[in-house]
Amino acid sequence: MTAHLSASTPRKLLAEALGTALLLAVVIGSGIMGERLAAGNAAIALLANALATVGGLYILIEVFAPVSGAHFNPAVSLVIAVRGGLPWSLCLLYVVAHLVAAMLGAWLAHAMFDLSILQFSTRVRSGAGQWIAEGVASFGLLLVVLRAPASRVAAMVAAYIGAAYWFTASTSLANPAAAFGRMFSDTFAGIAPSSVPGFVAAQLAGAGLALLVERVLWSRATKAVSHSR
Repeated sequence: MTAHLSASTPRKLLAEALGTALLLAVVIGSGIMGERLAAGNAAIALLANALATVGGLYILIEVFAPVSGAHFNPAVSLVIAVRGGLPWSLCLLYVVAHLVAAMLGAWLAHAMFDLSILQFSTRVRSGAGQWIAEGVASFGLLLVVLRAPASRVAAMVAAYIGAAYWFTASTSLANPAAAFGRMFSDTFAGIAPSSVPGFVAAQLAGAGLALLVERVLWSRATKAVSHSR
């Protein structure tokens, strides 16, 4: 394990933890603010939540990507590790950092809005439609991560998540750490603990399918171009 770790590992883990915590604070905090100001209009609350998430995600990726890659998502780290772009030892540490930081981000949002810090969501999100939606959301997100030009990853990821807030029935958590962290918030963006396993399974399935499709489409396209020369 030590062979794959270096002096930069603590900096990378801190970047992933800070980015994930701030992302969850953005998602949950904007959900609280949106719900308070929307006067019962769920569409307005969701729009506020989505816009804040798009902006926050774009900035966080731009800021932390040079340090750690700005994954903020265990599914992203796992797929990159499968492709050989991240040592498995570091991938495991990334996942732990994501999960712990997601919980801390939820607590930070509660503190900012003078809510009880320790709470669990009662918002049940379950059923085939929700799981399919999470699979689709994660599939699209991972395809963007794998295929977007390096200079445009932040913008394309943020834009996709903003769209997926509206075209998926689950409002696109698309992130096992986000599902885990939102479990600790009984607010607009929360998800009941009983719903988390189904969401995580769907997210990982979508990520795996994205990896498969990326290999089939683009590796074959690359081979076809090389054979034509």
